[in-house]
Amino acid sequence: MTRVVLLGASPGPETSPTGLRLAALTGNPTVAERLRSQVTSMDPRPATIESGDVAAALRALADVAASATENLFIIPTNSVVHDELIYQITKSKRGALALVAKEPRYGITEEAQEDTGQEDNGQEDSDDEPVQEGRVPIAEAEPEIGYDRLEGLPVRARIGKSSRVVSVGTAYHAVTRPNAALLGPLHVSARNAPVLAQTCRELAEIAHRFGDDDDLVQLIVFGLVRNGVSVGIRGRRDLFYRRVTTQEEVNEAGAEMTGMDEDRSRLNNAVKGADGFFTTYFVSTYSRFIARWAARRGLTPNQVTLISIALGVAAAACFATGDRPWMVAGGILIYFAFVFDCVDGQVARYARKFGVLGAWLDATFDRFKEYVVFAGLAIGWVVSGNSEDIWILALAALGLQSVRHLLDFSFGISNRRKPPAKLPTLALDAPDDRDLREALTRRKVERSQGVRGVLKMWSKAGKNRAVHWARKMIVFPIGERFAAIAITAALFDARITFLTLVIWGSVAAIYTLTGRLMRSLV
Repeated sequence: MTRVVLLGASPGPETSPTGLRLAALTGNPTVAERLRSQVTSMDPRPATIESGDVAAALRALADVAASATENLFIIPTNSVVHDELIYQITKSKRGALALVAKEPRYGITEEAQEDTGQEDNGQEDSDDEPVQEGRVPIAEAEPEIGYDRLEGLPVRARIGKSSRVVSVGTAYHAVTRPNAALLGPLHVSARNAPVLAQTCRELAEIAHRFGDDDDLVQLIVFGLVRNGVSVGIRGRRDLFYRRVTTQEEVNEAGAEMTGMDEDRSRLNNAVKGADGFFTTYFVSTYSRFIARWAARRGLTPNQVTLISIALGVAAAACFATGDRPWMVAGGILIYFAFVFDCVDGQVARYARKFGVLGAWLDATFDRFKEYVVFAGLAIGWVVSGNSEDIWILALAALGLQSVRHLLDFSFGISNRRKPPAKLPTLALDAPDDRDLREALTRRKVERSQGVRGVLKMWSKAGKNRAVHWARKMIVFPIGERFAAIAITAALFDARITFLTLVIWGSVAAIYTLTGRLMRSLV
């Protein structure tokens, strides 16, 4: 569950979303009614905080955060937003995530440099930018009070290369070259709830320094960043969000939102963004449409998993014959077994049907399909009159893959237990962010040395598209493994298949083990 906090009118012009109606939507709901209905599934009784008095609102939010045992989702009541965008923000695993709109500069859209889903992805803490004619470099820029506005909100946040908020200002606190506005929705993980509570109490003590145009969410993020919380960012991308204050704005927002294809965005988001090369270009290009078709007809993710298992067993049976036509058929079947292995997760994400049983079935029977196919290939080789030594290769492939999965699992567990990297802090009463930027610069230098420096260089190399996909393929993910089995079994024989699995798998094991050992040292 997620604790939802609805913020009333933020500092500035008074707004009353209870009287603003979305005539473009069925039922003609008010803005406030619609937002409440959208968050009911997360929190049937969301906390509501009236924010006319900033200090009182901050103290009320501190009380909510102090008692929270789950993640918090904070959103202004006058928000018109797609359901899918709420879902995308609240599913984040980051310590905190804010929706932002960036000032258009250098042809960069607000979707650029967004949240990667990682707490600290190894990017530099600096936020160097191209030197525009007539402007000093960012390193030489002086902090300023941001007076520009974007969608009616103050541009007082600085977004850097690291996919997070580097610094935030207020009417009193200067920030170096602000370039973004904080739109409103903010997700804070349960582990950062105590920090949020303490931050809000500290902010309440200096509330007299804030201006009428300071937005409440902006103030919260300002405090979190200065207290060392990594606040990730994301843009709206192909989804809708806007804060409204008048009926005219509501009418415009309703018309624009209904004109956007939310279902298509939801379907695209059902596909993992970090899949391998084969999955991305030879499966996900169409599997998402199978997933939508299945979800709309009531198929559950577990039922799709069973289809994948059946196809995998059928492929193994074909391989076990040893006959060329059946080997080709087995290659086709194992390919579609993998397709439906992708579809089950896409159905779960599209229909939002998640469960412990489904996760266990998916992980367990992925291995089952691989191993039963290994057995089928070996049997087919033997019944074709070839040497039984093939079982040595089969066991080598099985053992290698089992060890790799064990290492993946153990590293994942230990990595989740590792606390996020600490960020520099800055007193809330400091009038500008100079000291914070200097601390970030020192941190950048420290993180560019030794093993961490090597990892950072390798991470930077991944920005090259060819290197990115080469890195994806070298680890021999499940898509590449199933493709290797399908192609080599259909065109060659079981011995070539097992040799491919053992050689490529060994290279992948050495590569991943080296990387993980290095990451364990930093």
